[in-house]
This record gives sequence, C-alpha cells and structure tokens, in this order.
Amino acid sequence: MSDRQLWSYKEIAAHIRVQPDTVRSYRKHGLLPAPDHVEGGKPYWYADTIRTWVSRRPGNRGRREE
Repeated sequence: MSDRQLWSYKEIAAHIRVQPDTVRSYRKHGLLPAPDHVEGGKPYWYADTIRTWVSRRPGNRGRREE
C-alpha cells in the first residue's frame, strides 16, 4: 500500500529532523526530488517519495525511520 499523503517542507523537515529552511535549501541545490504536486506555487511531495529519498540519500548511514 502506498502513502499518497502530500507533505510540504514542514512535514519533510519534521520527518528528517531539520528545519524547513534546510529542506528548501536541499531543493534549491537539487538535492530533493522533483515535487509530485504544486498548488498555489507551493511544492508538495508524496510521503512515499520522501521516504524513498531518505533511504537513498548520501549520509544516511543506516539511519532508521520511525
């Protein structure tokens, strides 16, 4: 079953335990996947997209998801 819940910068930041500005910086530098949806000029990602990205991103070093 896939998680189709849309996450903003705030939810992504909470998931990876950083500030929302850090997530914005990741996107600005091309380190975040392309948004799955844009509404009102604001990007959103499916939770599954972010979980996959977290599992593959450099520096993950066995970090576990909660």
